[in-house]
Amino acid sequence: MIYTVTFNPSLDYIIRVNHFQTGEINKTYYENILPGGKGINVSIVLSNLGHNSTALGFMAGFTGKEIENRMNNFGCQTDFIQVKNGLSRINVKMKSDNETEINGMGPKITDENIQELFEKLDKLTKEDILVISGSIPSTLPDDIYERIMQHLQDKHIKIIVDATKNLMMNVLKYKPFLIKPNNHELGELFDVTLNTQDEVIPYALKLQEMGAQNVLISMAGQGAVFIDEQKTIHKSPAPKGTVVNSVGAGDSMVAGFISGYLNSDGDYKKAFLKGICAGSASAFSPNLCTKEEVEELLRSLNQ
Repeated sequence: MIYTVTFNPSLDYIIRVNHFQTGEINKTYYENILPGGKGINVSIVLSNLGHNSTALGFMAGFTGKEIENRMNNFGCQTDFIQVKNGLSRINVKMKSDNETEINGMGPKITDENIQELFEKLDKLTKEDILVISGSIPSTLPDDIYERIMQHLQDKHIKIIVDATKNLMMNVLKYKPFLIKPNNHELGELFDVTLNTQDEVIPYALKLQEMGAQNVLISMAGQGAVFIDEQKTIHKSPAPKGTVVNSVGAGDSMVAGFISGYLNSDGDYKKAFLKGICAGSASAFSPNLCTKEEVEELLRSLNQ
């Protein structure tokens, strides 16, 4: 089974407004509500690609129940922990002349809730894949990523980490199966600017030296770079298309990589190519990618 963890899931209220004006009444001309969060995106795309997964995390109130309902509508299994105090977030994402986001706080997560999460993770075995991704709410300890990986290190679970700065750097000693920064996040880790595929390679290798087994670097229109555990360097241009919505593209890449890895019995090249096609397919669509969209890009990339 594949498990994803989203520490602070949300309902994303996506709206479009013509020429938004502060202090005035503004009317929308487009509205959509989607379950949000990096791990949730991974689970949705995995479901679209034909794979079962279980979404773990914390939920609260009527918004939490609606997140769960909408996840189930996407064909995703959920096993969220019910938090007593507060509400799961509603994040407003407004597209107008500029893009504006207003993100909610999320519920108060207690030590008891954290213990419940660890009890669920205790059921995982070496046959499972665990994806830990995204930011953490203020009510969780800063070292929650480390605590999870330390807790599971003797189980030999394939753990994928998609996070920024210290959240990622501090888990490398536990040898995650895969990490997926983008080139800007990779540059921030080492205080450099990285614009080309050749520039990211030495820093990706440094992350391997620090413990990561496999390193996948997404680079938007520049394509992607992947260095597998044998230190083989894979590079690919981005598939051709028009970017419509980049939200969730990185999460889609993670889901595509997992799908390609499982479908090919561990062929890293196939996993990499499916990952980049899934990420691009989501970027080229107003919603997260479908299986048909990914397969179409795979055919174009292999021509």
